[in-house]
Amino acid sequence: MNTGGIKAKHQRLVLVLVALAALLGAGLLAVWGLRSQASYFYLPAEMAANPPETGRAVRLGGMVEAGSIKTAADGVTIRFMVGDGKARVPVIFRGIVPDLFKESSGVVAEGRIGPDGTFVADNLLAKHDERYVPREMKDMTEQQARAAVVETQ
Repeated sequence: MNTGGIKAKHQRLVLVLVALAALLGAGLLAVWGLRSQASYFYLPAEMAANPPETGRAVRLGGMVEAGSIKTAADGVTIRFMVGDGKARVPVIFRGIVPDLFKESSGVVAEGRIGPDGTFVADNLLAKHDERYVPREMKDMTEQQARAAVVETQ
């Protein structure tokens, strides 16, 4: 007996198609919403060869060049150069720098390229090398350091 309604098989097909359309719509909405939030990573050579458009949020990673850190009279604005051996980019940052930020160390600066070509950083992420040792363990021998680590576990 046909009651004139949609068959169960067709109901499931319609439900699956509606669910797929909803998932596709949600995915497109998420991509559209995040398009301006994406922060691309550049090395100084890449930024010199193909700079991002002015005002676009990007990350610049490289080494802080020795002798390049200059603190302004206000005490919170610093200027420095980030290089990668092939190119260098001037950076300006206003704020409190991380403890690990120093010359000849790695840094990732988050910000935007200014109209004059200077990178205006909103945030600095200092990086340490793979030989990093906490201050408390700097003067210990390797055996003493291992013993200290085992004691804390």
